[in-house]
Amino acid sequence: MTLADAGNREILETDVVIVGAGPAGLSAAIRLKQQAPHLSVTVVEKSADLGGHIISGAVMNPVGLDALLPGWRDMGAPVGPAVTRDTFHFLTAAADIPLPGLMIPPQMKTDGAVIISLGDLVRWLGEQAQNLGVDIFPMTAAVDVLTGEGGRVEGIITGDLGVDHAGNPKPTYAAGIALKAKYTLIGEGARGSLAKHLITHFGLAENHDPQLYGLGIKEVWELAPDRHEPGRIDHYLGFPLDNATSGGGFAYHATGNRLYLGLVVHLSYEDPTLSPFGEFQRFKTHPSIARLLHGGRRLSYGARALTSGGLQSVPDLAFPGGALIGCAAGFMNVPALKAIHNAIRSGMATADRVAAAIEEGRAHDSLEGLNATVLATGIGAELRPVRNVKPFWTRFGTYAGVLLGGFDMWCEALFRLSPFGTLRHGHADFERLKPISSVTPRTYPRPDGQLTFDRAASVYLANLSHDEDQPIHLKLADPDLPIRKNLPLYGEPAPLYCPAGVYEVAEESGAPVFRIHPANCVHCKTCDIKDPAQNITWVPPEGGSGPNYSGL
Repeated sequence: MTLADAGNREILETDVVIVGAGPAGLSAAIRLKQQAPHLSVTVVEKSADLGGHIISGAVMNPVGLDALLPGWRDMGAPVGPAVTRDTFHFLTAAADIPLPGLMIPPQMKTDGAVIISLGDLVRWLGEQAQNLGVDIFPMTAAVDVLTGEGGRVEGIITGDLGVDHAGNPKPTYAAGIALKAKYTLIGEGARGSLAKHLITHFGLAENHDPQLYGLGIKEVWELAPDRHEPGRIDHYLGFPLDNATSGGGFAYHATGNRLYLGLVVHLSYEDPTLSPFGEFQRFKTHPSIARLLHGGRRLSYGARALTSGGLQSVPDLAFPGGALIGCAAGFMNVPALKAIHNAIRSGMATADRVAAAIEEGRAHDSLEGLNATVLATGIGAELRPVRNVKPFWTRFGTYAGVLLGGFDMWCEALFRLSPFGTLRHGHADFERLKPISSVTPRTYPRPDGQLTFDRAASVYLANLSHDEDQPIHLKLADPDLPIRKNLPLYGEPAPLYCPAGVYEVAEESGAPVFRIHPANCVHCKTCDIKDPAQNITWVPPEGGSGPNYSGL
């Protein structure tokens, strides 16, 4: 949107605007103020409170925070216990087989790792940023970029507030604003709407593999004291996922008898009748997990897409007027299931380049060579030795893929090379579903209300807040396509891949109809990624809408 198209919106100016108050965005803001205190730095965040929309496992490698704020341990950073025990397990339906530590490649181990709530951490980072003079605006959704000469990015447009379902202003209406900036940094996390647009518009993914994703579903439990072991973390392969479905579970023992329990299902799966939510419920029925949860109480629920493409899928980071940072670009170490430290590193490195450019009198140009700068922070050295793990899983299934991936990582660790070179992904996640006629439909047992739950009871714990009268933020390019094409070909998988009960195929006057319940949305972005027709586009709803996660 150009200024001319912005209408009568108020126009504010800042040196740097950052979209997303996650670890990448806040780290960039802090670093900018550390390097150039006189710069005006503005962060916009769509959630009502910092941390309200963010979710991660999370076991954090401290190297990023060590570089950003070396005294964070003495500054009151809200981190939990250091990892004291890290075990990898292979599960069958009835057995739990711990893998010997000597088998685990070094790339999957992290010295000094700590268990955290990422929501708590970003709230604290926000305080540090504000203490340095960063302006942070929650409840502010960035819905478009502000463009100038030659299409370069010159800032953002924020969403209107107080608009009804039909798009008409309500008595509470307040128009969004235009935020002009010399540079715009996009840190929305995986599959953000502005990042998606910019990657396509500027061709940032050309000459790179398609980005791949996983869906992470997480619950926080309060355990019985005799089942809690602070600092213990466990990672699981195998059950409930079959050989054709990659991913795995985790159980992290945090402070206060809290357990962070989750399952990541890679969205490259092929069976249209698979439900990641249903698989997570099955995961909890395994004897090892059920025994751990016995006598416990479920406190929170959430879900979020995460990047899993690795080094091959990192796009060009710089575009005219700004850059992608953090998981908007995708710096996940897939086998180690860690990305927070790399998000921080990417935010810092990009901030350094932006501060230097502004000091040289530059604005709205492209930060040439930014990929090399960011990867040189240690991100490249970490992601390069694990780059083939995800392609192995996708090509050969979990069992053979894990063995081949482990062998490849050991070759990298011992000889600093891979006998396989660099494997390619080839296809995006949405291209991989098989026709429903070629699979045996899966069924999932009814929840028992103690270990397993339905979507409605789970979404309730996400503390959702969507005004029922606001415009639908899940856009269908062709409203008839779900029933006309997806239903006969795939059984319309949206109600299954969505972990929040947003989509429904119902019967009306004897005919199937596709319904959307946007008030249930937890902003995981899975529909935007996995819909086989790429007919669904997720856009930010009114600022402040969505989940309000607690302790995730």
